[in-house]
Amino acid sequence: MRLRLLPLLLAATLLPAQAPAPKAAAKPVTKAAPKPVVKAAAKPSPEAETARRALRETLDAIDAAWFGQAYQGVSSVELQGTLGIALSGAAVNQKVDSLSQGAVKGNSQGGQTNLRVKGVYFANGDFKTDILGDFGTLLYTRRGNRGFLYSKEQNAYTTRVDLPPADAPLTYMSWFRQTLNDIKAVYIDAPTFKASLAADETVEGRPLQRLVFTAPTGAWDAKKREQSMAQSLGFWKRGKLEVAIDKATKLPVRLEFRNDDQGVHTRMDFSYGDKGRLQAVNISNSSRGFEGPGWLRVGYGGDGRMSNVAGELSASADKRISFAMDLAWSKTRSASELAAIPPAGATKRGREDMETQLALGLASKIFDLQRAGLNMRSIAIGK
Repeated sequence: MRLRLLPLLLAATLLPAQAPAPKAAAKPVTKAAPKPVVKAAAKPSPEAETARRALRETLDAIDAAWFGQAYQGVSSVELQGTLGIALSGAAVNQKVDSLSQGAVKGNSQGGQTNLRVKGVYFANGDFKTDILGDFGTLLYTRRGNRGFLYSKEQNAYTTRVDLPPADAPLTYMSWFRQTLNDIKAVYIDAPTFKASLAADETVEGRPLQRLVFTAPTGAWDAKKREQSMAQSLGFWKRGKLEVAIDKATKLPVRLEFRNDDQGVHTRMDFSYGDKGRLQAVNISNSSRGFEGPGWLRVGYGGDGRMSNVAGELSASADKRISFAMDLAWSKTRSASELAAIPPAGATKRGREDMETQLALGLASKIFDLQRAGLNMRSIAIGK
């Protein structure tokens, strides 16, 4: 209210008083206030439009060749396998020696953590997953708007679970397409990334078109040891992406991405099998603390769907992250398979209390790995 009265008070104070006149004074001619100048949005350059259109065509080609019709009507997938992180004693001792400039000699046997995962996931967001390993034993399930998260170590559970997305698809054909649309929204539709073209090249007789997308980031901060979950999972939403595309198939042949703020810098070279299905990815990783090679291999069943996926990231023989998962897709699996209740005698807790205890356990394990030489950032608690 004070801001509204201020112009009136100023006008009453500064305008001179006038004596009454026998005739009405002519109304002063006032000029209309100039209309604000609205700058037209900069029109994208033809080069940027060409790059965005080419990336859109590539994502459509990925949708058709990697996923597509093979997953039409498929509503669920059973996934089971392992995830492991291993650090050798030599890697730990080398880091101790480096940090102390030779004053302290390490005597570590290394560190290792392993998880076993088994779960059923429906395209509409319903799921049930069992996780067993060094982080603990967890059962997490949700069907519709109801579910629970149970921790065996705490003998406790919470029924406050995240709700499924309102626009959840019914099949994995739609699920994959929705995921690719999320990428389109960030790199093509939004103004975040500046799109451009690099010089074309030819590899093994194949002409390649090269695209570049840039959204500047901050510099790497070696002292930053934790960050929010959104920052960790959204690393790909800023940085520099370079893609080399086969002009004939529109499929990616090479991809290089870096985000200096997150310490991510990796190159991927893609290999294809029959009908353009992804067969292998060879990785050259220059990310902070995990410089080294990596790979991804995909196997397919007779129905043309992925039946197994395995991969590994290594930093010489000292550090290794690996996983191997078997996949079993279904059009007829019933959601009744998700039926579960917390064990008798388990304590019900609020979600915040439950998550805090789990996060503390997770943070402790990650801290152990950090002390053992793995350069990674923890998820900040309470963010």
